[in-house]
Amino acid sequence: MPELPEVETVRRGLNSLIVGKKIISAKSDNPKSFPNNQNDVDTFLMGFIVTGVRRRAKVLLIDLSSKHTLVIHLKMTGQLVFVDKISRFGAGHPSDSLVGGLPDKSTRVTFDFSDGSKLFFNDQRKFGWVRLVPTLEVPNIDFMKRVGPEPLESTFTPADFIARFKTRPRTNIKAALLDQKVIAGVGNIYADESLWGAKIHPSRLVCDISDKELKKLYEEVRFVMNLSIEKGGSTNRNYVNAEGKKGSYMDLARVFRREGLDCSVCGSQIVKLRVAGRGTHICPVCQKI
Repeated sequence: MPELPEVETVRRGLNSLIVGKKIISAKSDNPKSFPNNQNDVDTFLMGFIVTGVRRRAKVLLIDLSSKHTLVIHLKMTGQLVFVDKISRFGAGHPSDSLVGGLPDKSTRVTFDFSDGSKLFFNDQRKFGWVRLVPTLEVPNIDFMKRVGPEPLESTFTPADFIARFKTRPRTNIKAALLDQKVIAGVGNIYADESLWGAKIHPSRLVCDISDKELKKLYEEVRFVMNLSIEKGGSTNRNYVNAEGKKGSYMDLARVFRREGLDCSVCGSQIVKLRVAGRGTHICPVCQKI
């Protein structure tokens, strides 16, 4: 599953590629991948222009001049591949579909633009989807109503962060970080990286963590996510950016997937354990229980 920085990297790439283009057709081979009424597609998608590409948590939002939005979830193996006469830009799971001829057997939806360019939604496992929704109704989608605030928004303060976590006092801090209802977009990689930076053991209960420690965690979440966006994402095994390049944050990872290596602060050996049902990487000296 992509995390917030990976999806933000995809958003920025597509925003530079498809805004201003007019959609003239949309073809799909799988109703689960494109669960839309044909009349709505004909009325609110065909002939309309892409006005922007947004992101909410781990979901992409392509806004249209019809005041409708394509809501896209890549899930585990989703890709978005843009192709025109002179270039090709891929984003998502790095299968051969990023570089091979399209459409292929993984192509679920094909969008044609009036200038001859195309946007392909590929998904090997068919878990992802593209839904056409009135833009005003996007906040009312069940997922959108449940998801917490964006951790990178300038209006999201340390006090807001602390207050969100205080609602989960008897939850261990890693589980709370991964809970998308608390804050949006933090997955396993950035939870481990942020907790290491804040020197907080992932098994500690929220109620046992001071406001000072939570403020440091707020700073670390923002630091590692912004750094990952700058580096084009982290999951270099599963996701690439909008130019088909693998993210490079993992080259800078301080604890994630570094079990058996030395902690860069104290020299102790990084260990891997299981917390909140997930593989978890810590320094047992810097992050005491």
